[in-house]
Amino acid sequence: MAWKTLFSLLVLSCGAAAQIDYSHYVNPFIGSEGPIPGQAFGGGDIFVGGAVPFGVIKVGIDTYEANRSISTLNGGYTPNGNVTAISMLHESGTGGFPKYGIIPQMPLTTVDATVNILDNRTYWQARVGNDTARVGYFKTQLANGVAVELSGARHAGIMQYSFPSGEKHVLVDVSHYLPSENGGYSIQNYQGGEINIAENGSTYTGYGTYGGGWNEGAPFTVYFCGEFETAPDQAQAFHGRNTDPVSRYHTYGDEPIPQATLGGKKRAAGPLNDRVGALFSWNSGDASEIRSRVGISFISTEKACSFKDSEIASWNLNDTVSASVEEWNKDVFSKIRVNTDETANQTNLVLLYSSLYFMHLMPSDRTGENPLWQSDEPYWDDFYTLWDTFRNTISLYHLIQPEAYEGQIRSLIDIWRYEGYMPDGRSGNYNGLVQGGSNADNVLADAYVKGLRGGINWTDGYAAMVKNAEVLPYNTFSLDDLTGSVKEGRGALYDWLELGYISVDRSGRCISRTVEYALNDFALSQVAKGESPGDVQKYLSRSAGWQFSWDHSVQSVNTTPIFKGFLTPKFSNGTFNSSGYNPALCGECEWSAISYEATPFEYSFVIPHDAQTLIEFMGGPSEFESRLDYIFLPSTSQQNLGANGVGIDTIMNIGNEPDFATPYLYNYINKQWKSVQRSRTLANRYFHNAPYGVPGNSDAGALNSWLIWQMLGIYPIVTQPIYLLESPWFSDINITINRNCTLRITATGLSEESYYVQSVKINEQNWNRNWFEHEDVMVEGGTIEFVLGGNASIWETGEVPPSPGHVELGRVGNDTMRK
Repeated sequence: MAWKTLFSLLVLSCGAAAQIDYSHYVNPFIGSEGPIPGQAFGGGDIFVGGAVPFGVIKVGIDTYEANRSISTLNGGYTPNGNVTAISMLHESGTGGFPKYGIIPQMPLTTVDATVNILDNRTYWQARVGNDTARVGYFKTQLANGVAVELSGARHAGIMQYSFPSGEKHVLVDVSHYLPSENGGYSIQNYQGGEINIAENGSTYTGYGTYGGGWNEGAPFTVYFCGEFETAPDQAQAFHGRNTDPVSRYHTYGDEPIPQATLGGKKRAAGPLNDRVGALFSWNSGDASEIRSRVGISFISTEKACSFKDSEIASWNLNDTVSASVEEWNKDVFSKIRVNTDETANQTNLVLLYSSLYFMHLMPSDRTGENPLWQSDEPYWDDFYTLWDTFRNTISLYHLIQPEAYEGQIRSLIDIWRYEGYMPDGRSGNYNGLVQGGSNADNVLADAYVKGLRGGINWTDGYAAMVKNAEVLPYNTFSLDDLTGSVKEGRGALYDWLELGYISVDRSGRCISRTVEYALNDFALSQVAKGESPGDVQKYLSRSAGWQFSWDHSVQSVNTTPIFKGFLTPKFSNGTFNSSGYNPALCGECEWSAISYEATPFEYSFVIPHDAQTLIEFMGGPSEFESRLDYIFLPSTSQQNLGANGVGIDTIMNIGNEPDFATPYLYNYINKQWKSVQRSRTLANRYFHNAPYGVPGNSDAGALNSWLIWQMLGIYPIVTQPIYLLESPWFSDINITINRNCTLRITATGLSEESYYVQSVKINEQNWNRNWFEHEDVMVEGGTIEFVLGGNASIWETGEVPPSPGHVELGRVGNDTMRK
């Protein structure tokens, strides 16, 4: 269909949108590598394999990297790591300790010595040639000659092994999981399982129980049902000592790993007991293909078998691939439609649709698969984490995935009903970890102020938010931070409620959590307007608590010019800990540091609800602009952030979520052209159609979401129904919003050198503000028309974006703040 014809079919209000195939613009390898060629360290930590949007399973390879000092196994896939298995469950884009990599298979061409099926170091395989991946499909060639192809549905996957002539085996090791190569206090662990081989030898069922991992999770059980198209000549269950991760429970530390005992059709093991699995073998012969289907369930093997049979009804792998592509196009890619003819910028197309792909891999829609309680509400897992995604991912879900987004919010509230708190992070049916504030509050507020209602019980939603704001969760005494709970809620409420800020002597992450608790309470004030009006002023006042941690006398260190006034560590007695303080440093910038994954210099810009006061504290618009300019200058960074800042030499770090909105702050002083210039420079420098294509962990698609907003030419202000106007990357964009309405964004005069805004019209009306409200075009659809040029222009003459959380502490006082 010609492009002009396609656009003629689109309506600019509510109605259906035409669908074409955008999947071939997706590069599933973007983010698979960091700045060191061949290493995942400093890259996106992405999953590469077969998956559908928000799917429960993500079928892909698990690998082990040779250089343990910079190993990164979180998504399973690494560019050069040895393959240890093909497994069903993975995360994508996450940092920290690995999670999942469970319910595996591994094709082998020999099981003779020196192979020990209890020791994957004896059978892991290097890869030869180049891996191949596209939407719904992955292929790799192992050094043993086996070609592995795979695809995935929602709860089931299909694997196709092309064996060379000779022996053919498929190992199923229930105890397999993604390890942390360097050990540590939060590694995963296998806690027992069972495997049963059917009489025909072709089908096997069972379960595995696992715990630990990134979120310090409680044990969870996954049931599985696997089947081979061709019956094996021999199928044997096995068991063996549980040598990993607690080898000294069963062997001396330097004793060799024991051999497995093979035989029979069933093996079972309890907690910290034997490892169990099965070995399926086909007699030596000519080269041949062996296909397998595996379904998983968190409820039962019967459901796992049902998923296997219903979701992958055909043994033709391409049928599953085609179904996956169809689902991605229908439910994701067709929601944002741009010109794809020969005149289109092909790189930008790949960046757009790849970013849409990665932001839909997580969280996981496990509705109907909740093993913990009975409920008619949707159930979602793998929020990993809301600290990452609340800043702009959820605002995009609101527009293009309203049904799924409503389901996520209903699930967050239902988790509070049955577990006591909404999660900030959740994986393996367990809340944890909380990196900053109780950011489910921000998610709910963003949806509420933009009018999302549907089946959400907002009375319960607000009650869940109040629980976060008022009730201190029990301390989990995690080695991450011993000062308060990192499982759920706000672990430093003992400071916040008493002092109005987080103190440096009693709490970890005092700077970052002060900032985040302030925004959390602003979120409550916004929902309270409709649900509990008497609470509005209380939480609005508390949202100014960041001002208590602002030391107007503290100066920057090693900067030219010198800047005065920063967020500063403060003792519980009310005095600042400013001696020798450098706001451009944060120690290790982790759990027990003064701030998390960003320096106080950066966090001092992260006050989205009260930019007005922030600008005043920094000395007014001119000084504010000067400080903003400075953080984009090369070689200004004084902090080594490790994998969170590899290759970034500016204070401004677009690889870390706290800085996401910072490039757009020029809109608040009516110099929108600088927002365009800074954000576009960041996007062009750090986002590429290449393995090293994102600046750090994609964090469940958070980085990818930032790029999408950049390409659309607008940016959301979280917890407010406000969007900033920037500059689009495409001349004509049609976005399906609010289920079946269309927002059309056009850009006249756009080129590589011509992207500064000269004028804007919204719904054909001349627009003099560099921002707009949700109801202007995001409810019933509409148009935004940009006129672009090559010269920077101060085109906006209207009022700056609002600061609805503006509070002057002089009018409030500490006593009111603490009530």
